[in-house]
Amino acid sequence: MLRVCSRSILPVSVFPGLPIAEVIPEVRRALAAHPLVVLQAPPGAGKSTALPLELLHEPWLAGQGVIMLQPRRVAARAVAARLAEGLGEEVGGTVGSRVRFESRVSARTRLEVVTEGILTRRLQRDPELAGVGLVILDEFHERSLNADLALALLREVQGALRDDLRVLVMSATLDPELPARLGAPLVESAGRAYPVEVRYLEADPVGRVEDTVARAVRAALEREEGDVLAFLPGVREIRAAQARLGDVAATVLPLYGDLPLAEQARALRPGSGGRKVVLATSIAETSLTIDGVRVVVDGGLSRTQTFDPGTGLSRMVTGRVTRDSADQRAGRAGRTAPGVAYRLWPARTQPLLPAARPPEILEADLAPLTLELAGWGTPDPAGLPWLDAPPPARIDTARALLRDLDALDDEGRITPAGSRLLDFPTHPRLAHLLTAGNDPALAADVAALLEERDPLPPGSGADLSERVAALRAWRARRPHAGDVGVLERVERLSKQWRGLLKVQPDHTPPDPYAVGALLTLAYPERAALARAGGTGLARGRFLLAGGQGAALPEGDALAGAPALAVAHLDAGQAEGRIYLAAPLDPGALEARAAWQDVVRWDGRTGTLVAQQERRVGALVLATRPLSGVPAELRAAALAAAVREEGLHLLTFPPEAEQFRARVESLRAWRPGEGTAEAWPDLSDAALLATLETWLGPALGGARTRDDLARVNVLPALQALLPWPLPQTLNELAPTHLEVPTGSRIRLEYRVGEPPILAVKLQELFGLAETPTVDGGRRPVLLHLLSPAGRPVQVTQDLRSFWNSSYFEVRKDLRGRYPKHPWPDDPWSHAPMKGTKKRGA
Repeated sequence: MLRVCSRSILPVSVFPGLPIAEVIPEVRRALAAHPLVVLQAPPGAGKSTALPLELLHEPWLAGQGVIMLQPRRVAARAVAARLAEGLGEEVGGTVGSRVRFESRVSARTRLEVVTEGILTRRLQRDPELAGVGLVILDEFHERSLNADLALALLREVQGALRDDLRVLVMSATLDPELPARLGAPLVESAGRAYPVEVRYLEADPVGRVEDTVARAVRAALEREEGDVLAFLPGVREIRAAQARLGDVAATVLPLYGDLPLAEQARALRPGSGGRKVVLATSIAETSLTIDGVRVVVDGGLSRTQTFDPGTGLSRMVTGRVTRDSADQRAGRAGRTAPGVAYRLWPARTQPLLPAARPPEILEADLAPLTLELAGWGTPDPAGLPWLDAPPPARIDTARALLRDLDALDDEGRITPAGSRLLDFPTHPRLAHLLTAGNDPALAADVAALLEERDPLPPGSGADLSERVAALRAWRARRPHAGDVGVLERVERLSKQWRGLLKVQPDHTPPDPYAVGALLTLAYPERAALARAGGTGLARGRFLLAGGQGAALPEGDALAGAPALAVAHLDAGQAEGRIYLAAPLDPGALEARAAWQDVVRWDGRTGTLVAQQERRVGALVLATRPLSGVPAELRAAALAAAVREEGLHLLTFPPEAEQFRARVESLRAWRPGEGTAEAWPDLSDAALLATLETWLGPALGGARTRDDLARVNVLPALQALLPWPLPQTLNELAPTHLEVPTGSRIRLEYRVGEPPILAVKLQELFGLAETPTVDGGRRPVLLHLLSPAGRPVQVTQDLRSFWNSSYFEVRKDLRGRYPKHPWPDDPWSHAPMKGTKKRGA
């Protein structure tokens, strides 16, 4: 039974007493007055399952539809089903859903629950979102890459095209700064969760997480009431825990994103009499309500994808759950009654967990986002109102890949081929594989296999061609070695790709080289050549076009291949491990190769190598000598050698070191004086950073370490001082000072210390003031020497020395050097260089 009026269709019989009802009037008022509103409501409050229906008849909606974004397919389907159930309908009526390759909408649909990629596609095709009056971004606290992108695009649409479009950002947990950063009002729902008792282990668990979780589930079934929801990091751990719980008095069900729809629905439905244990990944943290759950077992781990911009590779990383995720998980036990949460770590560990994961936009592979921005007409991300702007270095990495995929031109604008990639709901790599090859049926099979789990058992080797052969054998009902369940999922996905490509399935065994050629379309930087001397332990080691080393597991059938196209590998520390690849015809590399002039330093021989190389990235297919080496290439290669091996490759004579010390001293003494006459930075770090500028002109024909050692660096350093700084340097930091005898004594400069004037004491007789540099600002440090040139006193106060210490020094010097005069009154005695008779 529905309560129907002009403003409300809240299904009270299906969602009785939901806490969100208390703030619905406030949400209505906020959306009527503001284009962007933030709602914070804890899990179970009803923000996803009741509020959207309440808003369908708001006057400002003016009969338009509502789109609600859900980050995950499982949640999108479940939420749509729950909303439709509340109206007594099936999904596809008033409430519809769209996920990848699945659309359940009709002409009657007013509220669509969609996944993130679907919303982005809709915005790309219709930036004005015609017929849509409200977009709801649910579970925004997860800060997924696509949610951040959707919000940025929607805010731009509101500012430029649709001032009547409303956006409601909903979050279970809230960054307290979010409303202010968005300039949006905040509506808060206190929720009505039941108390959850949290229990910790006494010590850190030992062994595999699936074993620890299975033991905790058994204990919970014995001690507690209700169904159990257990969190594990991935499918492998879920399957292992399920096997260990085969004898418990409960139905044990998995729940993860790639699970078939019927099995997902079974895990989410209320139990039919007996108890239920649901083993889930982090998809069950939010949005999904699993009726009957009174106990949560949290394994404490989460699996996330991490992108390494240095290698261009993404890999799945298992790590500690964050504190906010742990709270979300525990809250699942208190949705319908008081519950218990077993945390499989000690209480002392809880405050040490990360508070939350950083927004995905700061860590993820940004190639999909970069292509979307180019398609939107904003290749420069700075043009959009981000919550957190994507890091420029990662955007640069993404642009380089997209240029290799022919998706962007040199200015970063989208190409016709790039626009075609946006029509395929997958990563640009796989979209390029699907669109650029000459065998679309094979492309559909390969793309599906790359997106799904491996259908072959462990130890089957890395050859992707064997997976294609297994898929086609299963499809043709021939014998095969694959997992039927996985092959069924792969075939469903391949069928979707074949539908988009308008091709029929192929049942013939694949050409392995054709599989390799397709892989290079998706992963151009992962074309690989066997390393030279690949025998014995070195067999199976390869160099990728991107410059990274990688190796096959020992004994793999592909180890003897001269070339590979690599699909999946881990980044590794020094050398990655190849998990999935296909043989590559070296001729395919030759077709991509181009001659390049290469001038590089060979650190082993200490010589400059100049040659032309036929290359694909880091792969060298052929070489020939290069004559007439361009000066800029020579300078760049030698500069790289000096940076790699250090400035000690160059010879800095004392005059050069003193020149540097004089300039550096003035930089320290006169900071910020005269912008036009700023003293250059001649520190080691600065010189290494600017080698091409100052050293390049001095290199001449240098080709070896010995040549570099003979380069005269002093003129090169002096050339860094523009006029009139050389004259100013000589005035403020002279190389010599004249003393009373007329001698010109060399100064020794040390950065951060006063310059040293080492002078025979007798040459300063009669001089009262300490000599200075820096225009009289800096007294030098006097090293007063004996007639034999040995230091007898160090001072910066000559007057004080004559008045006090001199007389102690005089006693010693008179005994050592009797032929030299040591007057009682040094003030009046004439300075002298040599000896005189006593009394003279």
